[in-house]
Amino acid sequence: MTNRNRRTFLKDIAACGAFASLARAASVDWKKQIGLEVYTVRDLFAKDPEGTLAKVAEIGYKEIEPTSYANLDPKQFRAVLDRYGLSAPSTHAGATDGPDLEKQLEGFQVMGIRYTEIRGGGGGRAPAAAAARAGGGRSPETEESVKRSAQQINQHGRIAKKFGMKMLIHNHTQEFEWLEGGKLRPYDVLLAETDPALVAMQLDIGWASVAGQNILQMFQKNPGRYELWHVKDATGIKSADPKLTPNQRREGSKLVPVGQGEVDYKAIFAKADVAGLKHFCIEQDNAAEGGDAMAAAKASYQGLWKQLG
Repeated sequence: MTNRNRRTFLKDIAACGAFASLARAASVDWKKQIGLEVYTVRDLFAKDPEGTLAKVAEIGYKEIEPTSYANLDPKQFRAVLDRYGLSAPSTHAGATDGPDLEKQLEGFQVMGIRYTEIRGGGGGRAPAAAAARAGGGRSPETEESVKRSAQQINQHGRIAKKFGMKMLIHNHTQEFEWLEGGKLRPYDVLLAETDPALVAMQLDIGWASVAGQNILQMFQKNPGRYELWHVKDATGIKSADPKLTPNQRREGSKLVPVGQGEVDYKAIFAKADVAGLKHFCIEQDNAAEGGDAMAAAKASYQGLWKQLG
């Protein structure tokens, strides 16, 4: 064995050891952590926050991801969670940037939140989140603009770290549109430019699948980066014309309760350790369109159990 080959061999062995440690550390007991993104039942929550969370807990959910705090202060919100045996490890009702950012993060600590985003200014949501969904195949972002967003998210992550938190980055479909030149997508740049010690990727598996991404390959390419998942199902994934852009594919898809679509969650959860999964929540953006959002939340809960149980 040459010196070069020996160095390569030792490097590979070290990488395997580090990967094995990562996998062991990321183990998740999904049955004890199944969560719901409150956006699924947002209209019910707006009318009756505590009653809605009581019903969510009755279904069997253990965690939630809030999109608002129903005008409750952190101690009041935490009391409601505790009353129904719920926790909120992540939030989509993120902090706002400014002089009182740290005070807001202190409030999140009280609620038990460990992953957040910054509302406005690209401090948490992935770039291009407001882009036209049926665009012409190019992201309105540039590589440099996405890098700037990544730097801003890292900076917020350094602040959040002081409170035991990380920033999260959530995707839709537009983050998988090609940037000018056709070699990189916004999501590629975000993965490369954000610090894993400060920033966690919250992979919306449903939208990524609709966008034509291979979820298992994403895990293999960037192991350990996907600490948070949105568990979402859809139809129209397999039949989509491969020539369509991610945003165009979204227009041809339909969100449905978990287990009633085309996403293979049994295979995906089998690789949770590779992904680095810590927490996940079920979400169906259009649940209310069926007339009973809580029934849709229950159907998704049962659908995931059917796939994984």
